Amino acid sequence: MSAQTQAEAPWQPIARRKQADRAAQIPSEWMLPSHVLPRDPPRLEYGPQNVLDVPSQFLSDAEISITESYTIATLLSAIASKKLSSTEVAKAFCHRAAIAQQLTNCLTEPLFASAIERAKELDVYLKEHGKPFGALHGLPVSVKDTFNIAGVDSSIGLAYLCYKPAKKNAVLVTLLLSLGCVIVAKTNVPQTLAALDSINNVFGRTMNPINRLCTAGGSSGGEGVLVAMKGSMIGIGTDIGGSIRVPAMCNGVYGFKPSNGRLPYGGQALTGMEGIGRTSVQAVAGPIARSVEDIDVLMRELVPRASLWGEDCMPVGWSLHPRNPRARGSGKTGELVVGVLRSDGNCAILPPIANVLDEVGAQLRATPNVTVIELDCPRAWTRCQTVMSKLMSVDGAELMADMISATQEPLVPWMATRFRKGKPQPLTRVAELQAQRAALEREMLDIWVSTDSEGRRTQILDAIVCPVAPHPVPPIDGYNAVGMTSSWVLLDYPAGTVPVRVCQESDLQLGTSQGGKVLGSWDERNRELWDESKTDRRIYVGTPLSVQVVVPRLQDEKLVEVMGWVDGAVKGEKQQPVKSRL
Repeated sequence: MSAQTQAEAPWQPIARRKQADRAAQIPSEWMLPSHVLPRDPPRLEYGPQNVLDVPSQFLSDAEISITESYTIATLLSAIASKKLSSTEVAKAFCHRAAIAQQLTNCLTEPLFASAIERAKELDVYLKEHGKPFGALHGLPVSVKDTFNIAGVDSSIGLAYLCYKPAKKNAVLVTLLLSLGCVIVAKTNVPQTLAALDSINNVFGRTMNPINRLCTAGGSSGGEGVLVAMKGSMIGIGTDIGGSIRVPAMCNGVYGFKPSNGRLPYGGQALTGMEGIGRTSVQAVAGPIARSVEDIDVLMRELVPRASLWGEDCMPVGWSLHPRNPRARGSGKTGELVVGVLRSDGNCAILPPIANVLDEVGAQLRATPNVTVIELDCPRAWTRCQTVMSKLMSVDGAELMADMISATQEPLVPWMATRFRKGKPQPLTRVAELQAQRAALEREMLDIWVSTDSEGRRTQILDAIVCPVAPHPVPPIDGYNAVGMTSSWVLLDYPAGTVPVRVCQESDLQLGTSQGGKVLGSWDERNRELWDESKTDRRIYVGTPLSVQVVVPRLQDEKLVEVMGWVDGAVKGEKQQPVKSRL
C-alpha cells in the first residue's frame, strides 16, 4: 500500500468509485469530444462559457425535435397517438441528459438503461391495450437525489450513504410511475442540503449552463440545470428555504413551491431525526419546469391523486378546464389585485432587481382587469427569516454531522463557516418558536384582508410579486440571505419563480455605488455583490432575472393562474390564459 493511499481519508476512494460508476452509465457513443467541454475552474477571462446550445450539435434532428419542440401536453398527445413512441422519446431525453451531465455535472444517478426499458414496456402496453398506461404515459421526468428509488442510491453527495441503495420508492416516485412517467435520472445537490450552490465531495460542483462563473443554485441545483438543458421534460425538487425557486431563478426556468400537503413528501433520504420536520418546518416537493403550462398539466394529474398515495396529503381537486381568459380576483369590480413587495427589510435590493420589479409592475398594469399596488414591507416578513433559521436547526444537525464525520469528509468551503453540530432543542424551546411562528402568520393575514367596522373580513389582495433574492444570480458560493424565499415556507404560502429577461449592461450602473443605509449583517453581505472593489458586476450580464409570485396559503391553483398572467405580461401576451390539455 502506497503512502498516498495510506493518507487518504475514507471518503476519497468512495467518491472515485462513485464517479466512475456514474461515468460508466453514459454510452460511449454519447461521449463528447474534449474540445467542446468547458474549462475548469472557470475564470473571468474565459467568459460565461454558455453551453445551452451545445447539445444540438450532437443530437439528431429527430432528437432535437423531441426534446425542444413539445410542451408536456403536446408530447403526451404525440405518444398517445403513436406519432412518437415512448422508447424514442426516452432515448432522446437520456441522450440529452448525458450531454448535459458532461457539460455541467448535474446528475448523480443516470438511469438511462432502466428508463429505456421502462419506455419499451409502455410501448408494449399501448399496443396491447390500445390506450395509455396512465395520464402521463411516456413523460420523461427527473428527480432530485433525495427521492428514494428502489435499488438506487440516495447518497445526497455523502460518501457515508453511497452504495446503500433504497429498498423502496419514495411515495411521489411511485405516484409518478403509476401515471406512466419515465424517470431518466437523479440530480445533484449541495453537501448537507443546506446550501444554495450545489457542490459536494462525492460528485463535485454542478455548473450553471448559462454562465459558469455564477451559481447553479441549490439545493435542487442539478434539477434546475437539467431542465434548463432540456435533459428532462420536467423535474421534481424539494423546497424548505428556496431550494426549488432559487435554482429556477439561477437557470432561467420556472419553479413551483406548493403548500404543504399538496404533493407526497415521504421516502426522502433521511438527513435528520425521523419526524423532526413535523416539529419544526416541513419541506415540500414541487416541479421545476420550462413553462407555467407544464406545471399546470403536471399538478392537474398529481394533486387530485396525492391523498391516495401520501399520508401527508389532503384530498383536493384541480381544474380540468382552460383558465378563464380574463383575470379575476378580489378587486371591487372583480379585477385581479397584485401587490409589489420590494424588500423584506433585511436586504436592500440591488438595481437589476429593482428594474425588473418596475418592469413587471408596469407590464401587469397594462394587462386588462389587473390592478397593481405597491406594498410596504410588513414587519412580520422582516422577522420571518430569524424564526425560520431557528426552527430549521432545532435538531442540532446531529445525524448530518455524524454522517459527514464517519468518512472524514471535509466541509465544502461555503459550509465551512456555516455548519456545525449542535444539540437538539428541548420541547419547550420548539414550542416557543412555533408560537412565534403562529404570531407571524396571524400578523401576515393583515396584508391579504380588510376588516370592516362590524368585524367582517374580505380579501383585498390576490397575489404578491417580489424578488426571489435581493441580488441577481450571484458568483459561485456568493448566494446571500434566503429570507425572501424561506419566509414563504414558514408561512406555508405557495410561491413560484417566473423568469423575466436577462441582465443587461444597462442594469449594472457601472461606476455608481449602491448608497443607502446598511440594514444589517445580511444586507452588508448582499452589498458585497454590488461593490465593484469585490465583485466585477459584468459577471451578471446575460444571467436570468426573475420574480417570485406568492399567494395565500393553500391557494396553489391560484398561484399557477397568477404565474400565467405574470408570464404573459412580461412576454407581451394579451389576455393569454394558462392553457389546458383537456
